[in-house]
Amino acid sequence: MSDSLILEVANIETDVLTGIYSEETGRPQPLRISISVALKPEAFFTPDTPLSASKNYMDIKFAATSGLPTDVHFTLIESVGDHIAETLFLQDDRIERVTVKIVKLAIAEAGEEIGMTLTRYRRG
Repeated sequence: MSDSLILEVANIETDVLTGIYSEETGRPQPLRISISVALKPEAFFTPDTPLSASKNYMDIKFAATSGLPTDVHFTLIESVGDHIAETLFLQDDRIERVTVKIVKLAIAEAGEEIGMTLTRYRRG
């Protein structure tokens, strides 16, 4: 059994051009995004282990905020999830898996969470 390190950034709220319905297209939709990243861990983390032995959480958050193009309309939120995963894979070769959960806030009527969870593994 191998060790694993899961880094998480949860409940990022950001506006993204996405949607298929006429009332959704042409304007950003509010999304709540949570990301889980599986990273190959160091053999052991000591009190003085440098940040380079892990991953900066702000880099993970960036993939769901500034890393998303503001001029591209994503028809499906699944494609938003894929863009986030690919951004993270390109950032760091140690990332083995990315899970992205996206909730569409604008279509909730009674506090329910409507959205999807996508998991991608590094290929090749």
